[in-house]
Amino acid sequence: MSEYELRLAPDSGEDAEEQLRSLLHWLREDENLGPGVRGTLRSTAPPGAEDMGAGLDLVALIAGSALSSGSLVFSVLEWRAGRRRAPALVVRRGRVEVRIPADGAVDAGELRRIVAALGEDDGRTREPEGDDGTA
Repeated sequence: MSEYELRLAPDSGEDAEEQLRSLLHWLREDENLGPGVRGTLRSTAPPGAEDMGAGLDLVALIAGSALSSGSLVFSVLEWRAGRRRAPALVVRRGRVEVRIPADGAVDAGELRRIVAALGEDDGRTREPEGDDGTA
């Protein structure tokens, strides 16, 4: 089993909770992922004193061992491409965090880099290039 976190980048300018609900619905309906992935919406921050509850700003996913990082990333990119304005995303697996910018399509080389950074080859989390924990 692999755990992933997906969130909108802080500068995405969109309603994060609505966008993440849409993404989670997309992933649940994707026939290529099927029952191999389970997800929930979560909050990373406690609610403020004036708030009735915390805002949901993260999709937490648990993927079965038969599901590849490539399939998951491809599905996320398909969802993103269908948005009126493609949001910037952050995908995290273990200590590895990959940022997908909002400025344009992801080509095959970039897709391979993202999948490799998330540990596709051997199923383990890999440290990305550099020392700041981002790819």
